[in-house]
Amino acid sequence: MNEAQRLQTIQPIVFRQLQNSFEHGRMAHAYLFEGDQGTGKAELALWFVKHLFCLALQENMPCEKCNNCLRIASQDHPDVVEIHPDGQSIKVDQIRALQSELTKSGFESAKKVVIIHQAEKMNTNSANSLLKFLEEPPANFMIILETQSLGKILPTIRSRCQIIHFQALSTKRLQSRLEAEQIPAKTAELLANLTNSYGKAVEISKDEWFNEARDAVIQWFNYLEKNDPQAFIYVQKKLVKTFKDKTQQQFAFEILAYFVKEKRNQVMRQKQSGLENYNRLLEEVLSANQKLEANVSFQNIAEQITLHIIFP
Repeated sequence: MNEAQRLQTIQPIVFRQLQNSFEHGRMAHAYLFEGDQGTGKAELALWFVKHLFCLALQENMPCEKCNNCLRIASQDHPDVVEIHPDGQSIKVDQIRALQSELTKSGFESAKKVVIIHQAEKMNTNSANSLLKFLEEPPANFMIILETQSLGKILPTIRSRCQIIHFQALSTKRLQSRLEAEQIPAKTAELLANLTNSYGKAVEISKDEWFNEARDAVIQWFNYLEKNDPQAFIYVQKKLVKTFKDKTQQQFAFEILAYFVKEKRNQVMRQKQSGLENYNRLLEEVLSANQKLEANVSFQNIAEQITLHIIFP
């Protein structure tokens, strides 16, 4: 699978949108790529920029082999400038240095491109400095801002950009990207079913509490499957101590729902008996978060689930 095919798989709508704008010569001077971490913003930004510099376009797409394509891919092209946060923010000095740089002609062509990563981290001064620049952009200039938080970008900057929305990754695609980060397949599958955000999934995977929480729910599920009365005691001895606040408690029910669905699907595929029991358990679990939002205590909800399953 080449780069274009890979990116088209990750973000088919954005891919077509950007390709069409190039083919019809309707490229904006300023873009704002908005979406979760891991949705392909940086990769698609570089791919789009290659269109402007490629020496051997193939069907109006970058060849990925010429000197310019290779240097852009390795972030080594003098006319493609990338800005990253300096510490916790993008500082005004970085934007001023950029403005000074862009008043000069391109080193190898008349074109200049700037990509600002994590643009939401511009402080007030740097954002205002960039705004002045966007109001009177130089000729043959393009800027691409990337952000995970559109609301943190000044409205006046947003209004001067063409906003490109990146969709959340599909469950399978997210799972694949997590596995590429050396996250075990089973854990990656669970995380991809708990969140559609790559950044959130990676964050959860690095939290030591997550492993304890997952194992606690698995043990509770095992008790429930066997109609073991230990499930009731386990709620009091383990679950209540592991899941302390409402966010964690919602997470517990989401993990349980995932394992119930997996086992139910397995029973359906193998045409085994017991499907009715899993359907009943799933109904109980899916209503749990509604009860939690209604301020029913986590312990009461977990105990009710246990009693309804073991003593139907």
